[in-house]
Amino acid sequence: MKTCLIVIDAQESFRQRAYWSESQATPYFAAQNALIEGCAAAGVPIVRVFHTDEPSDASNPFAVESGHVRPIGGLADFAAAATFTKHRHSALVNSGLDIWLTQNGIGRLIVSGIRTEQCCETTTRHASDLGWEVDYVTDATLTFDMVQPDGRPLSAADIKARTATVLQGRFATVCTVAQALERAVA
Repeated sequence: MKTCLIVIDAQESFRQRAYWSESQATPYFAAQNALIEGCAAAGVPIVRVFHTDEPSDASNPFAVESGHVRPIGGLADFAAAATFTKHRHSALVNSGLDIWLTQNGIGRLIVSGIRTEQCCETTTRHASDLGWEVDYVTDATLTFDMVQPDGRPLSAADIKARTATVLQGRFATVCTVAQALERAVA
């Protein structure tokens, strides 16, 4: 089965947010870069997805006008097989990604990027519902600590564990970097 790595929203926009944490990003970069380098070495196509939204002015880090909608520093450089821009949580909504995947005979997606519980999880669920097999590499996703509606803290580690739990066996196969690379070339 032909596999494709999708790198979702790994863009400088996130460094402009108050919740950015370099200490949480460091292990993500190690895993994400190992996945990118492994896929590139194996000839697995790698797709880059950027997120943009309104307002369209320099003060919004997710607006093109800000200059932050570009690969995030620390990410391994790679030649993207294709680059898409999305405006919704799922990378498959009105971006053209679904058409490209179908035209290129892709049957399995490896999902990675920023944020674990938002765009990565949403894309995974959507892709599964559309019939793609999905490998979700939790270590190659990044999220940040949050505050629950009742005011209690929710750690990034707990968010990642929750996401892996709800995706595993329902929407995806939750994989390590090594497992995803092994499955990609099988």
